[in-house]
Amino acid sequence: MTIMSGAQVMADMLKGYGVTHVFMVPAVLRRTMVELELRTDIKRLHVHSEKTAAYMADGYARATGKPGICMAQVIGALNLAAGLRDAHLAHSPVIAMTGGRDPSTKFRGVYQEVDDVPAFEPVTKFNATIDSVDRFPDMIRQAFRVAASGTPGPVHLQFQGNEGQIDAEEADMEALCETAFSQIPPFRPEPSEVDLRSALDQLESAERPVIIAGGGVRASGASSSLLSLAERLNIPIATSLNGKDSVPGNHPLSVGVVGTYSRESANRVVNEADLVAFIGTTAGGMTTHFWQVPPIGVAAIQIDLEPEIIGRNYPLKASVQADAKVALEKMLALTNAESASRRSKWIDRAALIVNEWNEKFHDLLNSDSLPIRPERICNELSEHLPSDAIVVADTGHGGMWMGGMYDLRSPNQSYMRSAGHLGWAFPAALGAKCGAPDRPVFCFTGDAGFWYHIAEVETAARWGIKTVTLVNNNSSGNQSKRGFDRVYGGEQTDEALRLWHFSDVNFAEIAENMGGIGIRVEKPSDLPSALQKAFEANGPVIIDVITDIDALAPLAVI
Repeated sequence: MTIMSGAQVMADMLKGYGVTHVFMVPAVLRRTMVELELRTDIKRLHVHSEKTAAYMADGYARATGKPGICMAQVIGALNLAAGLRDAHLAHSPVIAMTGGRDPSTKFRGVYQEVDDVPAFEPVTKFNATIDSVDRFPDMIRQAFRVAASGTPGPVHLQFQGNEGQIDAEEADMEALCETAFSQIPPFRPEPSEVDLRSALDQLESAERPVIIAGGGVRASGASSSLLSLAERLNIPIATSLNGKDSVPGNHPLSVGVVGTYSRESANRVVNEADLVAFIGTTAGGMTTHFWQVPPIGVAAIQIDLEPEIIGRNYPLKASVQADAKVALEKMLALTNAESASRRSKWIDRAALIVNEWNEKFHDLLNSDSLPIRPERICNELSEHLPSDAIVVADTGHGGMWMGGMYDLRSPNQSYMRSAGHLGWAFPAALGAKCGAPDRPVFCFTGDAGFWYHIAEVETAARWGIKTVTLVNNNSSGNQSKRGFDRVYGGEQTDEALRLWHFSDVNFAEIAENMGGIGIRVEKPSDLPSALQKAFEANGPVIIDVITDIDALAPLAVI
């Protein structure tokens, strides 16, 4: 070993783990910032808020499968913790680093001092302090090990000193990296053959089975194995929002996203099934519309990496604890297509339900109405987004429109969605583009979501992050309309409207003023050319689409 500073160890280890970007709000780990410049090619992005630093690291992690890194000094630590909530809910490997208290000044009223460690406890898998510089090597290794192992998730390291000044101290250390933990999944647990055979027996004997594919399928890289098994056994596939890119929307076995932010056809097919196979999903409230789709008591099997969630929400006929890709490939090796013919009527029934959905929404998906209908936007995106695009969707109405109305058309397209935080999508898309610079990255958000972190247009322009962001601009947060209609007895007062109506703003002009590229769209026929222009542009693009304030996304069907 040799005498090194904590900053040198940090720089060498981040490089060794393949990190390409750090998202941070100064001032934090200042000496490390110097060493990152001197010893690596890692880009240090100074962004405009701690939450966006966390969201960018989250987008980076989801796009690459590599842990994303975000940092903040002690006064911004609570904001960083708040930003980790989405990564926690979506099982995304993010490593947060913050400054912390110094033992010599604790409890003496030091400027900006708060004990931040407890705030990270609910949203991390590992939450630790580094109070001695010689702990840098093992604690950084542990951070990557925990973030990437099992079900991925966020980790927090607090470094001594309000800016983490401990990084300037020296010790006899070695920057040893465990590169297996630089990418998820580092391990692929194999299933019990008995459990696997039991689950397969349930699938093969069912007359009307359906698969619900979750984010675990995506994280495992198991999409092609899932499709092969479903095709061999003739089984329809619904997905969670996190698993939306497990199967292209135009695949004949795809029935859409199930649950709350869903497509009606998926909910109908799932509720007509005689067996539901949950694969890589916790079967939580959003995916099952609060355990109504399917109803508790339906015959079910579950394949998941985490033993503690298997059977938590539904009684099971069979269960398999394993990596999704390994389990599905072994099932493929054990099964044949003999039972598939028995499901021809079921496949026809599922296809009929999908066709009924297409017919029901045909006019809205192709509407020429002014202001523009969001359904038409989603249809144009299905048709015109690049075949290798990473698509990033916000929550709220944005999540409902894209979850239910937008279809991926290529297995090379990826889909990432907010796990609950409005405003997440735009900064997450910037992080995704940093992690995958050779792929087009598209963000769908509304004006309510875009307002949250609009300052990051300047960050994108400053760093040349070439994303395309479409703002569904109806000058409102109109997802609130139903709720206020209800509590006001059906007719809102003018003062009530002020609770969810916004000013009429031209986001294209704002983007131009901040160094980006702005395009305003007021007619649906202009959407294809706007998208083409945006993806050909040499900078971050904001497409401001003027839409109907009265357009409400369909509610979940039970």
